[in-house]
Amino acid sequence: MKEYLQFYINGEWVDPETPRTLDIENPATEEAFAKISLGSGADVDKAVAAAKAAFPSFSTTSVEYRAELLDKIAAGLQARMPELAEAISSEMGAPMWLANAAQVPAGLGHFAVTAGVLRNYEFEEMKGSTLLRKEPIGVCGFITPWNWPLNQIACKVAPALAAGCTMVLKPSEIAPLDAMILTEVMHEAGVPAGVFNLVNGDGPGVGATLSAHPDVDMMSFTGSTRAGVLVAQAAAPTVKRVAQELGGKSPNIVLPEADLQRAVAGGVMQMMTNSGQSCNAPSRMFVPLEKNEEAMQIAAAAANAVKVQMPAEAERGAIGPISNANQYAKVQDLIQKGIDEGATLVAGGTGRPEGLNRGYFARPTVFGNVTNDMTIAREEIFGPVLVMIPYEDVDSAVEMANDTEYGLAGYVQGPQDQALTVANRIRAGQISVNGPGPDFNAPFGGYKASGNGREWGAHGFEEFLEVKAVLGASAA
Repeated sequence: MKEYLQFYINGEWVDPETPRTLDIENPATEEAFAKISLGSGADVDKAVAAAKAAFPSFSTTSVEYRAELLDKIAAGLQARMPELAEAISSEMGAPMWLANAAQVPAGLGHFAVTAGVLRNYEFEEMKGSTLLRKEPIGVCGFITPWNWPLNQIACKVAPALAAGCTMVLKPSEIAPLDAMILTEVMHEAGVPAGVFNLVNGDGPGVGATLSAHPDVDMMSFTGSTRAGVLVAQAAAPTVKRVAQELGGKSPNIVLPEADLQRAVAGGVMQMMTNSGQSCNAPSRMFVPLEKNEEAMQIAAAAANAVKVQMPAEAERGAIGPISNANQYAKVQDLIQKGIDEGATLVAGGTGRPEGLNRGYFARPTVFGNVTNDMTIAREEIFGPVLVMIPYEDVDSAVEMANDTEYGLAGYVQGPQDQALTVANRIRAGQISVNGPGPDFNAPFGGYKASGNGREWGAHGFEEFLEVKAVLGASAA
């Protein structure tokens, strides 16, 4: 069993103040394969103190110095890609093909893109006789989730480093190993002592203390809306900035003129990727009423073609397990809820796929004839479950698409001009029109209960900057 029992504080690996450990489970086997320490408020205090002490010096380093640090980290991640992929696959169940093709490259990509943003960013601008300066916000606290672990760490750490901030990271205690490897890479890259600190732990023991800490200037959180509310409440008394990327129930509107086979089958496959554990997954598919039966047949064929396999030997396109026992139980309960509420079970259902007798494997599931008031249309399931909602006209599709507490992402399939018009009517932070790939320069974040602030690219970088106006900087 691998053991990662120390934290990284002030440039050194140190023992926790109070020894307490947690076994890390492989969701494909339900067996523990690693052990970490769980931190406490005392560990957070040490880490924050180190970050606070490092800030005056690091915040005044040159742009090129920080950009070169990002380059070195990206190179270090590149060199350890196989090890990172194996860690992510073991800790949260991603098939190795997905870990190698997307999970690790996404994390690496944020460091590379942010280095480019930094090198081209204007930190000072004159407006008449007033100088506008962009300055690093200070000490940042990060709490990250288990579903895309390296990606969601990198899109916080990279821009914070680029801006000149110092930080304390609490990665998910379910999937912490990739963060330990990243920490080793950052140490080897020469990140100064105290600039980056890592404390493993759970929400009550570490997350709450970090969120409420008076010496933390900003909290950036990715996870459930429920947990995001707790972070914001803890942060409020110290009036720190809070950036949140939270839940989603993203609509995928298939327009009447769309290529139905391509749109529906593609939507199913995108929903199933990463076992449906993506906050921006297109989980509500709106299909024209007159094509509803045909759409359900296409979706059934697509879902039934998705293979569920052990992560180590999974074929490209296959999915692995749900990442942990609690989430697996939630997915199973919601599938049963869909059946109980009268939705048409088009594919899948409760229980494990045939041939898999252990591990948190769920069946690729599609519900048809769903109404937008059903539980499975309202709640974020976070598993390989798609709901199909028929609509009478495009106006009603848009109305139902927006009838949700969430607003993280949206998808539109159909003729380009029509799709763009519909995209502009969806209340969400990022809309994909006709299936483009990801863009790491595009801002990512949500409206409503999906959070506030943006990550990725220049917009994500600016989240870590304060604006200072220096009046009379030049003679009028």
